[in-house]
Amino acid sequence: MKDNLEKARKEIARCDHLYNVSLKYTRTADTLKLIIKRLINSIDFAIGSLLEKLKSQEKIKQIPTLPRLRMEAMSEYFKDDEKIQQFVGFFRLLRKIDKAKSKCTQEFRRHVTMTCPVDDNEIEVTIDIIGDYYKKTKEFVEYVENLLFEKKEE
Repeated sequence: MKDNLEKARKEIARCDHLYNVSLKYTRTADTLKLIIKRLINSIDFAIGSLLEKLKSQEKIKQIPTLPRLRMEAMSEYFKDDEKIQQFVGFFRLLRKIDKAKSKCTQEFRRHVTMTCPVDDNEIEVTIDIIGDYYKKTKEFVEYVENLLFEKKEE
């Protein structure tokens, strides 16, 4: 449980460097794509730590290995937790963006944009949007840590 949480924190640290250092100098769609992959990994590790806790409490029999099944288990067990439901939806969106065939405009400029077709819509990912995704993922990892160690939000 703590191992997965530590892995999630390390992925967040890697995203921090990619966002604050690499993206400022490269400004490419590849860097945006790499940040999205790191965010997905971070969320997946955080979900894994929550599922490990549920298994240790004998609330679930086994931890699913496929990401889609892990999301379903999270949605099912935490159906009353609105934040978890929002983050599961966010995780689905990131995975769809990652799998979509993207095209890039204004590469090597401040307004680099990666456009991905997702569910009959075009999602545009810019430096500002990837920053929001990063903050949201960091918030999720902190929320999971609070759930795992029963910290009360202030």
